[in-house]
Amino acid sequence: MAERGRPRGFDRHVALRRAMELFWRHGYEGVSMADLTAAMGIAAPSLYAAFGSKEALFREAVALYRATDGSATRRALDCERTARGAIEAMLRDNADAFTDPSLPNGCFVILGAINTAQEHEGVRAHLLDLHQESCGMILRRLEQGAAAGELPSGVDLGPVAGFYSTVLAGLSIKARDGTGRREMHAIIDHAMAAWDAMVAAAPKPAGGASGG
Repeated sequence: MAERGRPRGFDRHVALRRAMELFWRHGYEGVSMADLTAAMGIAAPSLYAAFGSKEALFREAVALYRATDGSATRRALDCERTARGAIEAMLRDNADAFTDPSLPNGCFVILGAINTAQEHEGVRAHLLDLHQESCGMILRRLEQGAAAGELPSGVDLGPVAGFYSTVLAGLSIKARDGTGRREMHAIIDHAMAAWDAMVAAAPKPAGGASGG
């Protein structure tokens, strides 16, 4: 007797992982329901029963990405002892992830936000919100570093955070275009030289007194 709905042996996590990699590689609009059911190994009724809709599945796929392959930014900003170390680890760890030959190139969130058309505004807005959340995390880590005396007093941290989030986004695009790991890390060398120049150019407090 044929059964409707979820097939025997259906593994929701495995199916979601396959959907995540498909969306990551081709974007929201580049993936059809037929593509999803083929990759996930389930029929359309099972997909709808398990995930609700294509957009709901996409959002779950993004959440899985951020918790797994896309977790480098949060991990670096949370775990590194200094602000400089956090920014450098964020860039280098992401560069390694973006160029991992076993995965689609680049950042799922950044590339998805760029490539999703306005007619799918809900998807596009969700990705942009997540990107802004990451930008906010960078700014907060810089603020922590400034409070600890790691950055010169008076530096406008907003543009600094914007610079490093732009570098991160650029690395994602470069990875999608086929740039290799070595060149990515050379780019990061220059990005961190900009940090060192910013710190070196700051006026030194007279007599060791703190500025500001």
